[in-house]
Parts: sequence; C-alpha cells; structure tokens
Amino acid sequence: MKKLKLKYKDRYIENVEYETPLYEILKEIKEDYKYSVVGASLDGYLVDLNTKITENEKVEFYDTSSVIGNRIYARSLEFLITVACKKVLDNDSEVLINYSLENGVCIEITGKKISTITIKKIEEKMNELVNSELPINYIIVDRLDAIKYFKRNNQMDKVNSLKYMTSKTITLYTLDDVYDYFYWPLVYNTKLLNKFAISNLKDNKFILSYPTSANPNKVKEYIKHDLTAKTYEDFQNWGRLINIKTASDLNRLCALGQDVETVKLFETHYEDQLSKIAEEISKRKDKIKIILLAGPSSSGKTTTAKKLELYLKVKGMHTKKISLDNYFVDRIYAPKDDEGNLDYSDIKSLDVTLFQKQLSRMLKGNKVLMPTYDFVNGKKYYKDNYIKLAEDDIIIVEGIHTLNEKLTSIIPRENKYKIFISPLVSLKLDNHNRIHSTDVRKIRRIVRDNLFRGTSAEETLAMWPNVDKEAIKNIYPYQDDADSILNSSLGYELNVLRIYAEPLLYGIESTSKEYVEAVRLLNLLHNFLTITSEVVPKDSILREFIGGSSFKD
Repeated sequence: MKKLKLKYKDRYIENVEYETPLYEILKEIKEDYKYSVVGASLDGYLVDLNTKITENEKVEFYDTSSVIGNRIYARSLEFLITVACKKVLDNDSEVLINYSLENGVCIEITGKKISTITIKKIEEKMNELVNSELPINYIIVDRLDAIKYFKRNNQMDKVNSLKYMTSKTITLYTLDDVYDYFYWPLVYNTKLLNKFAISNLKDNKFILSYPTSANPNKVKEYIKHDLTAKTYEDFQNWGRLINIKTASDLNRLCALGQDVETVKLFETHYEDQLSKIAEEISKRKDKIKIILLAGPSSSGKTTTAKKLELYLKVKGMHTKKISLDNYFVDRIYAPKDDEGNLDYSDIKSLDVTLFQKQLSRMLKGNKVLMPTYDFVNGKKYYKDNYIKLAEDDIIIVEGIHTLNEKLTSIIPRENKYKIFISPLVSLKLDNHNRIHSTDVRKIRRIVRDNLFRGTSAEETLAMWPNVDKEAIKNIYPYQDDADSILNSSLGYELNVLRIYAEPLLYGIESTSKEYVEAVRLLNLLHNFLTITSEVVPKDSILREFIGGSSFKD
C-alpha cells in the first residue's frame, strides 16, 4: 500500500498509511501539546481531525490554547447544544445561537416557554453526549440535495442561506443522527467537549460558557454585562422587527434591488442611537463637563466623535476635542510588554499627570498650551496650539483608556459621560452560525489599513492578536461603567466590505502563517452578496474604513 509522509514543524512524519485519519497521526505526537488538539490544517487549509491523508502534505495542529483551536471548540459546543436541544425539546422549538457575551454565547429557545428544569435537562443531555464519546463526522453533499433535506425538516434559515451560495457541494456535520451545516470545522468526537457551563438568563435565554485560549482548562464564571447584553438584544429585536435577521435576508433584499433602502435603514438606526445619546447629554448639560468615548480597534470611534459634535451643536452645545495620542510619555520612559517591546496600550504609556493637570486648568477656564506627540522622534513638543474653554463648552476625549477612572480621577463621576462603542453584531448567517463582532472589526481594519496605511492584509492579521489583547486588557473591563453603549454595527457592511477585502485576502499566499485565517474570513464573506460603495452615505462610519468620508481630519 502507498506510504505517505507529512511535513510537521521542522521534521517529517514518515510511513503514513494511505487514508489514515489525522486523529490517528496525532497519537504519535501528542506529547507536543499540553492541551486538547481539536483541529488541523493541511497545506494551509483548515480541516477536521477525521480528515484522511491521501497525499504528502504539510500538517499543523491546533490545540485549545490557540485562537483557531478555541474557535473550533466553541463552534463544536454550539453544535453539541443544538443536538441536545433537539433531543430534549419538541419539534416546534428552535435553537438560536445568538451573540457573544463575556467568554460564552447567548442561546435562545423559541417556540415555547422553557423552565430552569428544561435547561438543566439540556445540560444533562450535553454531558451524556460527551460521555458517550460519539463521533462527529462530516459528509460532502450536493448543495441542492442539502437544500431539499433542510426544507423537509422545515429549517428554512438553512434553505435560504444555502440558496445564495454558488458552490456545487457543501459539508454537513452529523452527530447522533442530526445533520447541520457549519462553515467552520468541528472536533471529531464529543469526548473533547467536556468543558462548558450554562448560566440561566431570562426570556428563554441562557449563556453557554467555554474556556478561553488563555486558560483552556477552566471555564470562567459568567460575568453579567447588563448594558452590553441589552444593546445586543435591542439590535436583534430591531432586526426581527424589520425582518432582517440573517445574511440571507440581506441577500434577498439585494436580489430584489432594495439595497439602497436597506443601507438607509441601518444608517438611520445608527443615527437614532446618536440622537438619543445627544439628548441624554443635553438633559444633563449643567453637570457634564467631559465626554469620554472608548471602544476596541475599528469600532468607528473617530467618525462617531465627529458626528456627536454635530448632534450636540444642534442642541446649542459646543465641544472641544482632545486626542490622548498627544499625551504619550517620551519613548525612553514608555513601558514594555513581556517580550520587551514598547507597550503603547498600557495606561502607563500616557502622561496621566500632565493630562489631568491640563484638564483641570481647562475646566477652570484657563488657556492651555496643548502638547503634540512626534511619533517619529518619540517625544512631545509644544507649538502654537492653545485651548480655552468657554463656560458652556464640553470636552470630548476619544481613546483606549477613556473609560478607565484612573485617567480622569480628578473629575467627579457626575461630571463625566462615558460612551462604549463597538459593532455588536447580532445578525447571523443562519440560526446556528453567528457572526463574531471581532470578525467585523478585523475586516474593517484590513480594508482601512490597506487603503490609508499601505498595510497588507497579511500584516494586519499578524498584528491582530496584540490588538485583541489590548482590548481585553484596557477596554472591555470598563464597559460596565459606561453611561451608554453605541452599537456601530451597520448590518449591511459585510456586503460592501467584501468588495474591498476579498482581493486582499486572496493575496495571502498559502505558505503564510495567516493563510488559514484568510481562508476563514473569505468563507464568511462568501455568504454575502455584494453592495456597491456608491450607496454608502458620505458621512457613514463605514467611510472611515473604505474612504470617501465627508468628514475631514
């Protein structure tokens, strides 16, 4: 029989039998991994561990301490819970995999009211499936046959989703006689899914929590973020109201030539949020002296700050903007991360003392000479740049640490208005395939960095883990202290961003470390029909990423 060999790290795995599944090969090298290995890639293509080797290839494995492995684990848990629900509930009930919250995902059951006892039964069924060590297999089927199957089972969300795909075949996953579609590989056996927790919420909803890649062996206790959860829920309910719940709903409107109206709907929703925030600030204008705006990378902070200024101006309020970027300490005093690199994301990289001193003087009506930071030389310098506040002026500060009380501790909390902004995506591909908010931000940044900074998609993907780490450390812990959360998700944006991002992602070579992630993002984008950027308003936050904004720096 034909013998094969696999390039693995800096060596070869030789004498591999033809059609040996990857999980068998893993047995030879399991000592290389501290945590459970849940997936692999062959020549840069992400695959399941039950994939059989049929030729000489380069193999890479992913355990749960990797971002890719953690994603595989989470998706597999979502399949596990849909199967468990199908076994416990009646056929009139449907499982919705909604959106991320903390280190988990919000699950919703529709069709009938469920009790805590029912949720407990679902959890018990999940554990039973795990302990039974059942295989999770995949089969490749004709797409049209899959559509017929899902139609027979009244899963119209799947039918509508698959209708807009162009591939002849698709991959279905099967567990305990249940078939489902996922655009992301899953684990090969339920025995790997033994770490999860369920926390009850309300209104037929609960949280399915799982370990993070930073701590793969432990499920952290779910921490409630009530305002964030409400913002997600409000956006989801609004989507149901206008009958746009999934990517296929958007695609249907595009196919009907209603893309312009769809764009206007989402833009108006975003504007409505800004209007309400401006109204709330206006009601408290006698007390509010400073507005603090923070959010993770590519949330749309810059455009939002400029638009908020206009909304406040309409209400007779005047603003002055301060950039935290000008308050970095001189480079020789900048903190370093664990690897010895300069860490500009640490609050210690800011001259907080200077910022507070100048802020205090401004609020007292004094004329203040503002610093300007020279990123080339790594030093602050001062030129003819003065700020003097009028009596009714409000300061707007936008930056990483603005929600952190350490930055503005000299100002009473009642004099501050804090805004957390992020694209909190509740739109799904179908009922069981959610869209990560992180992926939307990542695609936004790929496009923006290429257009305005000359950065390749490969470079942006390579730096993204540090971008994510920055948000986890410096932004998300302070979201609960926000007065308002502004959801900058536009719903239709992936239809537009696909045109820009697709060629950039295709430009990443299969030999690149970032190739697997590029293919995953391409698979996500392929679920959306394109919408031309010509219909995007000139003052849209999307223009911050694709260019053509009517706002000037």
